[in-house]
Amino acid sequence: MSTIDERAGALAAELVDVRRRLHAHPEPSGAEVQTTAAIAERLRQEGLAPVVLRSGTGLVCDLGGRIEAGTPYVVLRADIDALSMPDAKDVPYRSRNHGVAHACGHDVHTTVVLGAGLVLHPLLGGARRVRLVFEPREETVPGGAVEVIEDGWIEGASAVFGLHCDPKLDVGRLAVRVGPITSASDLVELRLHGPGGHTARPHLTVDLVAVAGRLAADLPSVVSRLAQPDGQAALVFGSLNAGTAPNVIPAEAVLRGTLRTPSPAAWARAPQLLEAAVDEVLAGTGATRHIGYFRGVPPVVNDEAATGLLAQAGREVLGEDAVVAAEHSMGGDSFAWYLEEVPGSYARLGVHDPASDGPRLDLHASTFDVDERCIGYGVRVLARAALAALDGLDPARS
Repeated sequence: MSTIDERAGALAAELVDVRRRLHAHPEPSGAEVQTTAAIAERLRQEGLAPVVLRSGTGLVCDLGGRIEAGTPYVVLRADIDALSMPDAKDVPYRSRNHGVAHACGHDVHTTVVLGAGLVLHPLLGGARRVRLVFEPREETVPGGAVEVIEDGWIEGASAVFGLHCDPKLDVGRLAVRVGPITSASDLVELRLHGPGGHTARPHLTVDLVAVAGRLAADLPSVVSRLAQPDGQAALVFGSLNAGTAPNVIPAEAVLRGTLRTPSPAAWARAPQLLEAAVDEVLAGTGATRHIGYFRGVPPVVNDEAATGLLAQAGREVLGEDAVVAAEHSMGGDSFAWYLEEVPGSYARLGVHDPASDGPRLDLHASTFDVDERCIGYGVRVLARAALAALDGLDPARS
């Protein structure tokens, strides 16, 4: 373990530089060409053989030798895409790609997994293998994880680990949670129809604006009630469009939003649950409806044993009191797809500078930034967790 610390320390300055270059040159989902090339080039410098995914962005890389069927191995995963939004910070490494920014910390995630790989590479061999996964398109639905899984890149893996930046958590802290740490996140589109009419005579038609308003106001609570046998569900609308003229009752209204739940059981029946809730609210209005339900990602459900390994690694690196319980988030993450296939754990990495006078910004804020000490901490935590998981697979070490 001291070797991990020494190698992480020797790489510290380089990894900060890597993160800043990625931050200055962010690429949106599906266009991570230069990001992919930069990661691959650094891995090749170590004599490794990264493989670019068939879509052309994202890559995987094996450490310790080729992973073949029956070879036990552990996966470390990072997401590499940026968000389509402005970067409003005044720093030398501010985004140079207009309208694109690493405001969710994927540049940090990428750097941490790359750093963990560089640390682990000389320590592996024999029966010890690690696969690095640099996932593209995480910010899209259903995420690049689907391609990684479909192409067999985690088949037979024994465990998968990942970290996500948490700007609400001080640097030097790690937040872990057994069970659901994020929620399933699906997209919903509701189209309401009526005959239309004159605003002077709403009683002679279906007042579709009023109906849409009722649906927006009442449907979330009905969905929450119907989901109760299986757990919490939250429907939130982000868009409502109806009509263009002030004196015309429209013939169509469209509501769009997300339905989120931490419960795999509630997620499984979410489309039917939404349909029943919509019909309950619309009863007697005269409006007809079409429901578009688009699956997003399942909840990230952390395995107990894997979470224990990640927590122990955090305590070894950061101190006994630095590992805290993570709150559940209603946000979604494509890391969930890996945990549908392989036991693993996703933790939150503290990135807030406690000495800062500024506010604790949320993810996706236009001025999002991190205390870069988090990179070294993340590298050491993931490297330790990977080795601990591998040792648990080796009868000679157990």
